Amino acid sequence: MDNLLGLLRIRVKRGIDLVIRDFRSSDPYCILKSGEQKLKTRIIYKELNPVWDEDLTLSIENPEIPIELLVFDHDTFSRDDEMGDADIDIHPFMEAHKMHLDPHTVPNGTILKRVEPTEANCLSQESCVTWKDGMISQNMLLKLRNVESGEIELELHWIDLPGAHHT
Repeated sequence: MDNLLGLLRIRVKRGIDLVIRDFRSSDPYCILKSGEQKLKTRIIYKELNPVWDEDLTLSIENPEIPIELLVFDHDTFSRDDEMGDADIDIHPFMEAHKMHLDPHTVPNGTILKRVEPTEANCLSQESCVTWKDGMISQNMLLKLRNVESGEIELELHWIDLPGAHHT
């Protein structure tokens, strides 16, 4: 943890049009993986459009290490079924963080960076890095890969730590 840059809080907001993996529905949950870190949301039973609204926090030492989002269907008596995956590209978010903005001079709602969807970034639509309530924030809607349908909505927030290395 000597090279800790800060914490990335990822609010897993909701899933949209997730696939059926049980008889008529699914019991979805999300996993965030980055290096050795692995965090999980709660299971939402019998729901293809789940609302989690859960904050998961990753320690960021190297922003080059990918953050992977995995969605699964919980099964009681067998291995959980895969419901898709996506990569979370934090590079634009980290670039905005490097601006070292003065919270007293930046108006709330200022768009710092616009990110267009590409195959590489898994975005379903344009995502904006904004200045919101005195901090940098990014809402994103990710299209799940390796599955017929499904999107996950996230919001990123950076948490500075006293004594952490700054980028």
